[in-house]
Amino acid sequence: MSRIPLGSRLGAEAVGTCLLLATVVGSGIMAERLAGGNGAVALLANALATGAMLFVLVTALGPISGAHLNPAVSVVFAMRGELPRSELAFYVTTQVTAAVAGVVLAHLMFELPVVQASARIRTGPALWLSEAVATFGLVLTILATLRARPEAVAASVALFIVAAYWFTASTSFANPAVTLGRAFTDTFAGIRPQDVAAFAAAQLCGALAALAVARRLDPPARP
Repeated sequence: MSRIPLGSRLGAEAVGTCLLLATVVGSGIMAERLAGGNGAVALLANALATGAMLFVLVTALGPISGAHLNPAVSVVFAMRGELPRSELAFYVTTQVTAAVAGVVLAHLMFELPVVQASARIRTGPALWLSEAVATFGLVLTILATLRARPEAVAASVALFIVAAYWFTASTSFANPAVTLGRAFTDTFAGIRPQDVAAFAAAQLCGALAALAVARRLDPPARP
């Protein structure tokens, strides 16, 4: 288990998740303003900014807290015994709170109303499947890369998310904290509050499926 104090690890999760949401929402606002109504350009800008920030955050904060920044990832690591289960609730609470703070920060930077409720509809089986697939791919990427090339986790996560923005119908939220945070912005990145629960459930299913597959793919230890 980590020797880094819990407070330091939670601080890293808070800073990282806040900056991640500020990037997702802020780049979405900027992209929508500058793209002139071109949705493809706006999505590309949003994806590249998010991927770039993920690379920075995982590289910088990984050695401190693991840079989970995602309740689904924390649940998987707790199930693997790599995060004490007694600390899981602290990680998740910190991530969710920081996600909302990141959205507020983005609104302040762009002089938008601080408190908003999204009206952007994101629901239906195709989007739920997309979120399960996106989270499955993200968690499997993390677990497999940690085993094969730990130093490449940051790049692998960033590249997967940029790709998943484009190959999933939901544009790859892949994170329950991010999903909840995005319910508080009525901008390009938003999601209706009533659509959050189904997204989060699909994400957790995808994460657990990735854990099961990673265990099957893990070669047995040599005697």
